[in-house]
Amino acid sequence: MYECSTKELLEKARSLVLLLATLAATITYTAGLDPPGGLWQDNVDGHMAGDPILLTTNARRYKAFFYCNSVAFVASLVAIVLVQKEILVKHHVLEAAMILDLFGLIGAYAAGSCRDANTSFYAMALAGAVLVYVVIHVVFFTLDQDPKDQKDDEADQLLEKRRLLEKRRKRLLLFAILAATITYQAGLTPPGGVLLKDDNLGHHAGDPVLLYNYPLRYKVFFYCNSVSFMLSIALIILLVNPNLYRPAIRSNALSVCTAVGLFCLTGAYAAGSTQHFKTSIYIFVLVGAVLFVAAGLLLVFLLTKPNKNENSTAAAPSISCEQEDGEEEKKKHARSKYLMLLGILVASVAYQAGLDPPGGAWQSSGNGYEAGDPVMHFNRRPRYLVFFYSNSISFMASIVVIMMLLPHWLPNENGKNWAKWSLRVMNWTILLDLVTLLVAYAAGSSRGWKTSVYVGMLILAVLGYFAIHMTLSIWSDRRRAAKKKLERDSLPVRSAVVHSS
Repeated sequence: MYECSTKELLEKARSLVLLLATLAATITYTAGLDPPGGLWQDNVDGHMAGDPILLTTNARRYKAFFYCNSVAFVASLVAIVLVQKEILVKHHVLEAAMILDLFGLIGAYAAGSCRDANTSFYAMALAGAVLVYVVIHVVFFTLDQDPKDQKDDEADQLLEKRRLLEKRRKRLLLFAILAATITYQAGLTPPGGVLLKDDNLGHHAGDPVLLYNYPLRYKVFFYCNSVSFMLSIALIILLVNPNLYRPAIRSNALSVCTAVGLFCLTGAYAAGSTQHFKTSIYIFVLVGAVLFVAAGLLLVFLLTKPNKNENSTAAAPSISCEQEDGEEEKKKHARSKYLMLLGILVASVAYQAGLDPPGGAWQSSGNGYEAGDPVMHFNRRPRYLVFFYSNSISFMASIVVIMMLLPHWLPNENGKNWAKWSLRVMNWTILLDLVTLLVAYAAGSSRGWKTSVYVGMLILAVLGYFAIHMTLSIWSDRRRAAKKKLERDSLPVRSAVVHSS
């Protein structure tokens, strides 16, 4: 029993290290090839085209970013290669390397996302503030608990509690990976782009365009994005050690951090995806609209659900009822995991597309537009509005789904029907995500309405392909079944002929 549990623990640790290493390697590789501050576009003043601008304007800051990012990238690759070595996993060597990896990400983000020392210090202090809050929250939570009652409770339901904790841990880890991935890239390459050369107003190359044109909006984006990033890194650090994440999850400290991270992610999107205050308000209104639609769907499903005969279930044996409950619980968990993964996918791509819209941004002001404004908003306004609002609906709907799934709020004992129909509502919400994401892609990936219509028609082509494949598969199965039936029917005839001879 002990050996089996040890193998399971090693396998979980190995999968965790591999997941974190893959995350870090992905974002650090991209950041290393596309460094913050952009690249020079010409060969003047002692620099060459293609060289990092930040290396010329602020060499110390660039080197701090470069080496922190490189350490995280190299450590991730080494961990991926050595993750199969059982002795390293058993002694938590690779997990310690991943902690160092995460601190490298913090240093690289603090150095590359801003241009002054004070802001870098504030960004790094956010991670410490999150850890301090979690410790204080856990301490106050454990003050009201009786250790004797806790031991008795753990003796009775230890396995069940740990199973539920592991499920919540996986969901929190998925959110942390989502937030860390998209906020790290968004912080290093802010919306609106960066100045590619000095101008006559005293603005320096490599600085964010949004910082000069809309300083308040940029600060809202920067701090919301930074809080979400540091929260995600702190969550990952806490979720590595069972002695840390178990009391933190039980006290709902990590759920509070997750809710704050999602809210900050929404605030960063609202501030960075548009330069108009009214449009930012509309984005928050979309959250209420999605919640209203979800509540309406849930009400419709609950009112139209079929009535089941409770007496028939009461007559069944208790063992079969327990088996059915176990199967239903597994299906519900699988559905929740499926919805969570889709929500993370949609939120990731929609967040990045909203901050870096198709068509790019203007590099200078003039003719009714400001530097940093989306080019498509000026040249093709109707198409841009279709893209922007479709993308925003997709992002906000996915955030709502993630927020509903993360705290494990669906009731398990007295609300099975509620949980069932709630998951169905979230399934429809994810479908809305994917449809609006398709509309945003059709509007943003082309510049002609005819081409956008062709993109939509591709759905019919793909569905037609599925229908043809399904038809051929069913026809093949029926033909195979008919052939087997013919062979079975011919066996008695053959045996009769043999006996007669």
